[in-house]
Amino acid sequence: MNATEKEINGIKLEICSNSSYSALQAQLGGASRVEFCQNLENGGITPSYAQIMRARQLLHIGMHVLIRPRGGDFVYSDDEFEEMKMDISFCKDAGCDGVVIGILSPDGSVDRARNATLVALAKPMTVVFHRAFDRTKNPSVALQDVIELGFDRILTSGLKNTAEAGQDVLRDLVQQADGRIEIMPGAGVNAQNMIEIIRSTGAKSIHSSAKISVNSKMTYTSDALEGMNEPTLQTSRELVEELKGLLETR
Repeated sequence: MNATEKEINGIKLEICSNSSYSALQAQLGGASRVEFCQNLENGGITPSYAQIMRARQLLHIGMHVLIRPRGGDFVYSDDEFEEMKMDISFCKDAGCDGVVIGILSPDGSVDRARNATLVALAKPMTVVFHRAFDRTKNPSVALQDVIELGFDRILTSGLKNTAEAGQDVLRDLVQQADGRIEIMPGAGVNAQNMIEIIRSTGAKSIHSSAKISVNSKMTYTSDALEGMNEPTLQTSRELVEELKGLLETR
């Protein structure tokens, strides 16, 4: 679709959104683009056909779909690899702006062969290597691999639990990349630390879920049954607006 991804005072604000409703809240709040997924509670997996189609109808900002068939690690079976290829083809046909992927080998290196297949299939969409990067054993080597494979962007926390904790590695990655690929800090980014992460790393885009927890609407409960009534996560338009405001005035 080649949607517009507007910079906010020189920075692109990406919001991870787990439903068409959440994606719309990100757009209304002023985000540059969304990473679209479902099941944030498990780290995010590929959204359904209907979710992708509905979000594409609603969004005029960038929409990049997570291609991850399950939670857990990033070493995939042959069947899972086939599913990923099918999902990428569908996203291309649906007019999505990009896909977010990442496959590792068991030894913690980037699986060059399989990633190359997915990148070739996805182009000319934008192709992002997601936080599988944070499970690589050597970030410097992994960065060079991802660049050579033709990815456009890497989402990473600097191999730490949060981007705030990984700032030193993130800064090194930005310097090593030297404009050849976009390094986007993400994980635990919020209004309290976003500006400092941008300042310390030199990144030109930032990733946040800007999420809130929403309690179940059920009024009836049963003490005999556990689960299936938990709170859910969704993007907060107000939190996105707050992040946008901080970028505008930094």
